[in-house]
Amino acid sequence: MKLGARIFKTGIAIVLALFVAEILHLPSPVFAGIAAIFAVQPTIYRSYLSIIEQIQANLIGAILAVLFVLLLGNHVIFVGLAAIIAITLILKLRIENTIGLSLVTMISIMEAPGENFIQFAVIRFSTIMLGVLSSFIVNLIFLPPKYETKLFYRVSHVTEDMLKWIRLSTRHASENHLLKKDIEKIKERLTKIDQVYLLFKEERSYFKMNIVAKNRKLVVYRQMISTLRRAFEILKRLHRFENEISNLPEEIHQMIQGQLDCLMSYHEQLLLKFVGKVKSDIAFESVHNVCAQRNELMDVFIKRLKTYDFQEDYQPFHLMHLISSILDYNEHLEHLEKLIGSFQSFHVEENEVKIEENHEE
Repeated sequence: MKLGARIFKTGIAIVLALFVAEILHLPSPVFAGIAAIFAVQPTIYRSYLSIIEQIQANLIGAILAVLFVLLLGNHVIFVGLAAIIAITLILKLRIENTIGLSLVTMISIMEAPGENFIQFAVIRFSTIMLGVLSSFIVNLIFLPPKYETKLFYRVSHVTEDMLKWIRLSTRHASENHLLKKDIEKIKERLTKIDQVYLLFKEERSYFKMNIVAKNRKLVVYRQMISTLRRAFEILKRLHRFENEISNLPEEIHQMIQGQLDCLMSYHEQLLLKFVGKVKSDIAFESVHNVCAQRNELMDVFIKRLKTYDFQEDYQPFHLMHLISSILDYNEHLEHLEKLIGSFQSFHVEENEVKIEENHEE
């Protein structure tokens, strides 16, 4: 089990909330610690949105608690009714993530009405908001997330694993049941990549030049992920049509294998170019010379299909799905190269990609 930054930030936020509550001599500082747990977010931007939403939701909970106690009392039935109304209002405002802490605020205020009930309610509300504010401060200062590094390495690792499976599949060297399991794992990893991309997208830049560079990076990463998904489609179809591909004429099979080997090498070099490990376009000239053009690949495939006599029970036409996937993959790679070239040619210093080494996925 790995201890991530969010775990450490949660612990620090709890300590800060309890420490400040004790310094201010607030009653029941434990509520500040509970609030800190609810309010920790993965990004600074989400933390900012969270504190706004938590203020709204906790105000709803506190106001309902005060009104119900003053008008009806704090019987358990009235606590439940107040909770229903609070949840309904919060859902109307579409801030459902704050329901838990809002109910904590409401119940903590309704639990012990007394002579100075209004003052008690204000103090309890302030204690809980102290926990929310502590989480925001911790998220702002301690262990700032580096989602770009995490995103690149996840893309790089999944690409590496996927291309290995494609190479094995085109050579009929893959174990069917192992590949089937890994396809499901890769699918889950692609979903996590999308989540990290959204977190990286939510990170805010504070200078205009950085905003422009960030937007350019987002475009490149989006295309990088889209290209990765095209490779995943090829892997799935190689697995699905394994028997049909093995029965293809050797010449056609070699053509498909050679084209995929070329495109995968192209893909690997593009990732290296993005992080500055390929300094010029010279390395891509050999790739373009070896890889067949899209129209050429389709024409050759169709012509050679017509020249071979296949058995009656063997219909290779559904392999057009595989060929179309290869062509689509080729197009996405070419577009990715253009985006990377454009990205690196404008505002070179601002657009520098800084990826830390030895980063664990």
